[in-house]
Amino acid sequence: MTQPQFVHLRMHSEYSVTDSTVRLDSAIKKVKEQGVGALGLTDLNNIFGGLIFYTHARKAGVKALMGCDLVIQNETDRDKPFRMAVLCQNHEGYKNLCEILTHAWLKNQYMGHGETKLEWLFKHHEGLIFLSGGPEGQIAQLCLSGKKAEAIVLAKKMKSLWGDRFFLELQRAGRPSDEAVVRYHLSIADECDIPVVATHPIQFLEPEDFDAHDIRVCIARGDVLADKSRPKLYSKEQYLKSPEEMISLFADVPSAIANTVEIAKRCNLEGVLSKPQLPLFPTPDGMSLDDYIDQLSHEGLEQRLEFLYPDKEKREKERPRYEERLQFELGIIKKMGFPGYFLIVQDFINWSKQNGVAVGPGRGSGAGSLVAYSLRITDMDPLRYDLLFERFLNPERVSMPDFDVDFCQYNRQRTINYVKSRYGEDAVSQIATFGTMGAKGVIRDVGRVLGISYSLCDKVSRLIPAQPGKNVTLAEAIKTVPDLKDLIEKDESVAQLVDKALPLEGLVRNLGMHAGGVLIAPGKLTDFCPLYSQDENPDNVISQFDKKDVENVGLVKFDFLGLTTLTILEFAMRFIRQLDPNTTLRLEAIPIDDPETYHLFQVGNTSAVFQFESDGMRKLLRDARPDCLEDLIALNALYRPGPMDLIPEYIACKHGEKEVHYPDPRLEPVLKETYGIMVYQEQVMRVAQIIGGYSLGGADLLRRAMGKKQVDEMKRQRAVFVKGAVERGMAEDKAGDLFDLMEKFAGYGFNKSHACAYSYVAYQTAYLKVHYPAPFMAANMCLVMDSGEKLKHLIDDCFLNDISVLPPDINKSEWEFVPTSMHEIRYGLGGIKGIPKDAAEAIVREREQNGPYKDLFDLVSRVDRTNFSKRTLLSFVQAGVFDSLEPNRAKLAANIDNAIALSESESSNAGQESLFADVMDEVQPEYIDAKPWSAYKELIGERDVMGCVFRGHFYGAVQEEAAQLHPTPIINVKPAQRSANRRSPSVQVAGIASNIKQSFNKEGRLMGSFVLDDGTSTISVTCFGDDWMIYRNIVKSDELVFVRGNAREDKFSATGVSITARSVEVPATLRAKNSTVLQIELKDPNFDFDLLKTFLEDHRPDVDDAGCRVSVKVMDHGKEASFVFSKDWEVYLNQTLLDELEEIPGLDYHLASKGEA
Repeated sequence: MTQPQFVHLRMHSEYSVTDSTVRLDSAIKKVKEQGVGALGLTDLNNIFGGLIFYTHARKAGVKALMGCDLVIQNETDRDKPFRMAVLCQNHEGYKNLCEILTHAWLKNQYMGHGETKLEWLFKHHEGLIFLSGGPEGQIAQLCLSGKKAEAIVLAKKMKSLWGDRFFLELQRAGRPSDEAVVRYHLSIADECDIPVVATHPIQFLEPEDFDAHDIRVCIARGDVLADKSRPKLYSKEQYLKSPEEMISLFADVPSAIANTVEIAKRCNLEGVLSKPQLPLFPTPDGMSLDDYIDQLSHEGLEQRLEFLYPDKEKREKERPRYEERLQFELGIIKKMGFPGYFLIVQDFINWSKQNGVAVGPGRGSGAGSLVAYSLRITDMDPLRYDLLFERFLNPERVSMPDFDVDFCQYNRQRTINYVKSRYGEDAVSQIATFGTMGAKGVIRDVGRVLGISYSLCDKVSRLIPAQPGKNVTLAEAIKTVPDLKDLIEKDESVAQLVDKALPLEGLVRNLGMHAGGVLIAPGKLTDFCPLYSQDENPDNVISQFDKKDVENVGLVKFDFLGLTTLTILEFAMRFIRQLDPNTTLRLEAIPIDDPETYHLFQVGNTSAVFQFESDGMRKLLRDARPDCLEDLIALNALYRPGPMDLIPEYIACKHGEKEVHYPDPRLEPVLKETYGIMVYQEQVMRVAQIIGGYSLGGADLLRRAMGKKQVDEMKRQRAVFVKGAVERGMAEDKAGDLFDLMEKFAGYGFNKSHACAYSYVAYQTAYLKVHYPAPFMAANMCLVMDSGEKLKHLIDDCFLNDISVLPPDINKSEWEFVPTSMHEIRYGLGGIKGIPKDAAEAIVREREQNGPYKDLFDLVSRVDRTNFSKRTLLSFVQAGVFDSLEPNRAKLAANIDNAIALSESESSNAGQESLFADVMDEVQPEYIDAKPWSAYKELIGERDVMGCVFRGHFYGAVQEEAAQLHPTPIINVKPAQRSANRRSPSVQVAGIASNIKQSFNKEGRLMGSFVLDDGTSTISVTCFGDDWMIYRNIVKSDELVFVRGNAREDKFSATGVSITARSVEVPATLRAKNSTVLQIELKDPNFDFDLLKTFLEDHRPDVDDAGCRVSVKVMDHGKEASFVFSKDWEVYLNQTLLDELEEIPGLDYHLASKGEA
């Protein structure tokens, strides 16, 4: 590449997050095409994309100039910060930049930005090149505000400290103040003998990208594109200009162009990339790491053997194979240089176990290590379950070991804090992740900026399929979803929306925190990368690089994963100890062969059982009837796309309905537990070892190659395997067939170590569900208090398992769901929406100290008003927490304002914040009476604040209306066989709708499903194509729905049957069909007519809902006046409207049928 004439030193990329659409690889490619061998990246106040840029540019043959556009604190007005760019001249400059950025984000945030103080740049300046900034630089701002003399003083100071590493920037980017700043900078440069440099603030790649960039800026700022008053911060000139354009632009200042090349030459950053560097683990008495891991492993193995084999004779018989395996593993670990890694992991895991932080038994391939088991890193005996060490640490493929460790999610931070105390606060952080603009999100973002209605954006967004494990792009959705393509072709605003969204899709949108990654550095983290914190909270400190880049700079990631199930087990154990303080139960010591626990699996009663909760899995359990942990491990591994096809064969072989076949008699010990089927990756490795003569390390390499479908490598491996198999007595053609079989299974074989550990956790949860049902279910409820749908699911399961869930009660409930016995749970106040934890705890605390509450007024008088609001009290009333004191909820709701007003008045008189109980004892407040709410309204209230209902069933409240259509009870619905010439007969059912979902079929057409419940049973209903486009707008959760359709067998349904709908109707639709007019009669001629109009407006039908006309009749002194509202005033005749009409005093209503009208 020829010597460049100009080099871009300034560029914001998508990693600036708020103000650029530049994708790094595209920029690197364009610069290379321009014949320029270098490029500077100076993202706004970060180097999130710095290492990606550095590695990708070097790979492309482009010199990467890593830097940053710093936000500089304005000491006189913090609302107007300055900007200055720095470039890393060498590794010392890189480390200084890391230090500066870390200090800004962790110690000096203002208005959402980490700000750099100029004094830090004077202190940490070695190895950095400083660019003064364009119009936003401090020198420029001083000049523009008439303070050129101060600007000169500052420029001289900068030159005296930074010498020839300081340049005054000249920018001509089409902004109003650019040319004035150029003149000022040239003048100061001449007076102070400071070199100038031409830079261009790149924000987008091509001139035509300006509109997309403008939208991106609006998204970040919350602006609307059409708003003429919004600030215009960027010009159309801020694209990546060619060298020729830049040379022409600064033809009058050739030195400014030449200095870009000079600066690029001086930036030679090396030493950033590194091999993994572990912190030094402290050992006692100066022992070597090798000796210390030897000592701890042998001591730990002895303890494990005593637990596994309490009988000494049996223990001594088994000991040799354990000792041999331990020595083998230790030899590899020491040879590969990883004792320190194992010691670090065992240290924080054992600290956690000793300090009340629940830790999982293992996760991933780490459970295959006996050393890990001996050090108590894992809790599964790898020899008993034939778990392979080489699957975790392969001596033939040098790479860092990687233990994934599960912690109780509530206490995980305690372990991280321990690690900080052990290795230093500045040596530990979590890891960044970068969220991008996905197809659904970018449609909503762009729609808001363009001013397109939310409903239309939502409609488009819903048409984009959601596929597990895959981000469906807009282009893919347009290609595969005909409904979306049709909408784009027919609606110009949708076409514009999609057209504007496409260029932004996939850009970085926000910063997040890795779910489990924790970095532990050998010294300061800032020697490797800068840190970031969104809120200066020390618990939220993360690296500015993602997990791949932190490894590239030499940092080692330790996985501290939060697993909700461990928290559930921890809560359950706490509840068990509260109910039985003398319990000797220890989860790690429960019997692994408990018949009652396996019966629970066999009947599919596994709601809330880890990994075995889904309807499909529950059916599999009923068919397979597992009776040992090995069965659970196999089912866990089989129930996934791919191996699912093997389930029928597995079940048939298990139950003796089909003969078990082994590809070779020598493989029986390997495949016996899975009835001749290769289920696990470890089995594929064993086959390669036994038949092909591979070492287990070589077999792991073979497994990896098979999984990645590397064609050339597979040809080579096939020859090796067949040759080895023939040498060991197998026919060549049979060896080839076996290799094909292995290749097939390796493509979807599961990691047995992971399945083993997680199945053990599943068994623990099932054991507690069987033997300690209420504590276990209460623990589950505590973890989903913010989800009404999940709570309802758990409560329904409690009823099925004879566990009573008592309703919330102001005098008995606590914040949490608490078991009152082994078969009874009291609903927690935390399960009521709108109840702050502080308020609930204050209520419980006052009750414990001063006795039960007498009524609503007593509660409000005794608890500090700062703890709750009117909304809190109404939520309590709707949830029925006062029912034991006053069953009329309408009466309680009507008196909330009085209770608050009285308590505030008394509090004011007493001259104190808290409410005084003494006066309330003397004067018993009087309740305003109110007509009780209808049963339906009470249920709606419970649902709204709890997500479920306690004192009845929605269907019971509307059963009379449902009965008019004579539906078949759902419990009686059976799948009907189709005859040769006609489809199965139809069935009509009615029930309360829930679990409404929308998805796409294989042709990309919309389909929907929901569940109906009529109190006798539940059934799943599916609607296809155009039908669903109509029905999805009328089917609403917790409302009555009538369905006519065909019942069919459904092996994935909990009841084994589902309905394909042919017609769906709701009461409001039927009422609209059968009623011409809603006739309202006003008894009082002075009735507030505006109140009626407001009521009608609140109940207008949605676009796709059927409406009903409204007429009004007024009686005045025996005379009748009536009129009919126009069609614009139609209402939606649902149950809510009818209930609210009942409560309005002074009116009656009547639905006039078509025959009456």
